[in-house]
Amino acid sequence: MDGWKTVPLGKLCTISSGDSDTQDAVLDGPYAFFDRSKTIKRSTRYLHDCEALIIPGEGKEFLPKHFSGKFDLHQRAYALYGFAPDLDIRFLYHFLHHRSDYFPSVAVGATVKSLRRRHFADLPVPVPSLAEQRRIVDVLDEALEGIAVAKAHAEENFLNARALFESRLQSVFTHRDGQWEVRPLGDFASFKNGLNFDKNSIGQTLPFVGVADFQDNDFAPIEQLGSATIDGVLADGYLLKRDDILIVRSNGSKHLVGRSMLIGDLREATSYSGFVIRVRFDASQVFPLFLLRFLKCQTTRQTLTSGGGGANITNINQGKLTSLRIPLPPYGEQITISGAIEEMKEETRNLEKSYRLKLTSLDELRKSLLNHAFSGKL
Repeated sequence: MDGWKTVPLGKLCTISSGDSDTQDAVLDGPYAFFDRSKTIKRSTRYLHDCEALIIPGEGKEFLPKHFSGKFDLHQRAYALYGFAPDLDIRFLYHFLHHRSDYFPSVAVGATVKSLRRRHFADLPVPVPSLAEQRRIVDVLDEALEGIAVAKAHAEENFLNARALFESRLQSVFTHRDGQWEVRPLGDFASFKNGLNFDKNSIGQTLPFVGVADFQDNDFAPIEQLGSATIDGVLADGYLLKRDDILIVRSNGSKHLVGRSMLIGDLREATSYSGFVIRVRFDASQVFPLFLLRFLKCQTTRQTLTSGGGGANITNINQGKLTSLRIPLPPYGEQITISGAIEEMKEETRNLEKSYRLKLTSLDELRKSLLNHAFSGKL
């Protein structure tokens, strides 16, 4: 890279951390307040009045924000300001995104990774002439804006694909004819909460389904289950069987409550945790996939997880499930409808896969563009 020089960041700008704490943030303060979160908070005071790059000093991501004006700064965040006259701040901004791998690699700490001032000061920065910096910035700003717009469209299309499937799924259960009957789930199903255990339990060790196994799965990932040791020997009532449906009944994260999945073939004795509830029914009378799809329907989950006054709850009890009203067509129609739903689901998966690939390609394009910019090839 002819005409480029490598300079430690500490010689290109002033680097300092703040002195405010999280509790100093207010809802309607007149000044921006930066801490380690992606959200810009507000403050009643300001520490700096300048153009700066602001980087969180702890966490998992250490990406810069570009800000100009009066702002307050958390004691675990850093501001870069007072730049050398031969350095374009946007050039440095793009460079720090290009080197997004640097700060995580040097951060210290066993649990929460954090940065020290030396980690900033020691970072080598390749610096061409100011005119070349501005040329590179102009190219990057235009190209990266185009990539950002394309990503936003792909992400929107991804979400739209899921929303379309959910809308079509909901219509299956609402647009029904007179041959359907509506019955409480408790009329044809039984329920059992799972087992509680801890690291001090002594007894039988076997595969267990836990809350972490649900995610967006339709079927329990039997081959990937972890194991747990319980007190004594597992009672038959806690053994899972093919066509059981499991539902997350309790969790600190409200968005996980109500997730459900179906049990397929089992190769060995398998059970489930106390945060999960098992639904067992006669699969010759109610088709398992039909019931699963109804339980996974967004409207059903909202019914199960809504408390008094519409507030979300963090647990589902057997009473809620017992009274849940299930629309049931004749058994043969349940099978036909389930097949149609699976076809819709497969179409949605293919669309989501396509959008994921596009998002990955755009990320790779962005990395390649930045790599070319800072290796003198742009």
